[in-house]
Amino acid sequence: MKLQRKLLICGLMVLPLTAVASNEENDKYEYIPTPVAEQKADLIDDDGDGVINARDLCITTPQGAALDNDGCEEYIDVSNTLALRILFDNNSTYIKPVFQNQISEMADFLKEYPETSIEIQGFASIVGNSDKNMLLSQNRADVVRQAIINNGIDPSRLTIVGFGDTQLEELGDSEFAHAMNRKVVASVVGYKGEVKMEWTIFTKIGK
Repeated sequence: MKLQRKLLICGLMVLPLTAVASNEENDKYEYIPTPVAEQKADLIDDDGDGVINARDLCITTPQGAALDNDGCEEYIDVSNTLALRILFDNNSTYIKPVFQNQISEMADFLKEYPETSIEIQGFASIVGNSDKNMLLSQNRADVVRQAIINNGIDPSRLTIVGFGDTQLEELGDSEFAHAMNRKVVASVVGYKGEVKMEWTIFTKIGK
């Protein structure tokens, strides 16, 4: 009886080992190599804008620019305005050194916006003869025009007009009024298209 119990216990111990060995054999599969992807189209993106060369019509897109469906940067209209105001002594067309910086700034502005042109307006105070004041105002405008030309601007972009003492900025017969009316002014608006930038996770914020 004791012998039968021992044989039964031994049989129960051997059975799980046999089952485990059988499962390991069933779990073995033949090795299947990793498939190699065959690229049938050119997916190169030289300018890194997310549009492949095969359909990118603008292959030098500025980094960070907003794009249209053809991979080209989008532009927005930007305008900027610059005013010129130069005062003169009585019966004078001499541009004082303090106003030379305005001349340079206007020339730089016109270079930045090459499609713009300006009208330079000359004025005079009520001191003196009206006919002479008209000629004086024209000469003042012409002197400023020539100064801008000397800074590298095409003469065809600059026109002048003299108003004499017909359009006074300051009324009255005071020295202050006369000084404010002896002037040359000009105002110009420049337009140009700038690339519209698009925010991405790589955009850096200035600190």
